[in-house]
Amino acid sequence: MDKVLVGMSGGVDSSIAAFLLKERGYEVIGVTLHVWANPAPSSRDRERGCCAVDAVGDAMDVCERLGIPHRLVDARTAFTAGVIEPFADAYISGRTPNPCIECNRAVKFEALLRVAAREGAGLIATGHYARLERTADSRVEIRRPRDVRKDQSYVLYALTQETLGCLLLPIGELTKEDVRRIARENSLPVADKADSVEICFVPDGDHGGFLSRFRPGAMVPGPISDIEGRTVGTHEGIARYTIGQRRGLGVAAGERRYVVRLDAGGNRVVLGSRSDLAVSTIDVESMNWVSVHEPTAGPVFVQYRSTMMAVPGEFSPGLHGGGRVRFSSPQYGVAAGQAAVLYDGDRLLGGGTILRTFPLTPAFSPPRRGEGDGDEDPDPAPPIARRGMADGSTFASLSPKGRGVG
Repeated sequence: MDKVLVGMSGGVDSSIAAFLLKERGYEVIGVTLHVWANPAPSSRDRERGCCAVDAVGDAMDVCERLGIPHRLVDARTAFTAGVIEPFADAYISGRTPNPCIECNRAVKFEALLRVAAREGAGLIATGHYARLERTADSRVEIRRPRDVRKDQSYVLYALTQETLGCLLLPIGELTKEDVRRIARENSLPVADKADSVEICFVPDGDHGGFLSRFRPGAMVPGPISDIEGRTVGTHEGIARYTIGQRRGLGVAAGERRYVVRLDAGGNRVVLGSRSDLAVSTIDVESMNWVSVHEPTAGPVFVQYRSTMMAVPGEFSPGLHGGGRVRFSSPQYGVAAGQAAVLYDGDRLLGGGTILRTFPLTPAFSPPRRGEGDGDEDPDPAPPIARRGMADGSTFASLSPKGRGVG
């Protein structure tokens, strides 16, 4: 009997993952990571996050109901160093991070593999909505799930082949309705528990408020200016703002304004119109290739937020493990620090972190030298050729196929 370690957040998805694996004959052990403790939780906070106050108790109750052992792992130090500190650093530098991706990359799966080795388990599993497929050459591909409304493939792009090789995703072929139905039919106590929708350590959604407590000295007031450079107000720290934000700006204006630039060096927030948000091109760094051995140039579909439909563009490889994406049409609210994940249909090719964005030029041509976030534009990428992928496939005839909801 194969032994599998299931990461259990206390929610219905991971609970059904454990249930299904037990039904299939696996020896299942449930594991909950203790990553964050909210010192003054509200009743809302207790239910919203994947590591909220009640998560451990809910996971233990489910394990008892299933008749499987439960382990609690203290991952607070790793989580603070690998997720919360980078989260704060990013916002303070004017970038927009994705802490769920960093948790998967630096904390969650490493901890599960470590405990699995200690328990003698050769497999790990989670309740993510995504599917895995093994290719003829034993490479593991990530694909979108059956329920594209709940697609979480986006947050898994950074996983290595070593991790994917021992990972199971039992609910990838189910819909959310299927998951809740199975939970009710088997009297699991979390059958109707609300989904976690906020950052687990910022359950009220106010990242600025969290950072003012976590890094109070970093919240330095500064000017808010318009796109022409005129000062129109004062902010209480650029870490409170994100590109594309239009609420809570603290500036009275007759027309709708958005945050279009965050100048960390000058401690300045720049406001403009929606057209000033338009981006034609992004540079991406630290790319991890999942379904292909190495990148080649060609058309792709790009997802740069967890809750968006992938959009078409052209990818060209760059130096030092990076690359460039030219969008087929203007994109709005794209920010450095976000993850850019590339797809071929429902197949996740790979992804990385947005290093810089380049604004829309009058004719929507490739960015010129000197345009962008103030840094000098690197040498233009070579013309994109539709040559084959390293594994024999191509980027041709792509479709977005699916909506990511992380």
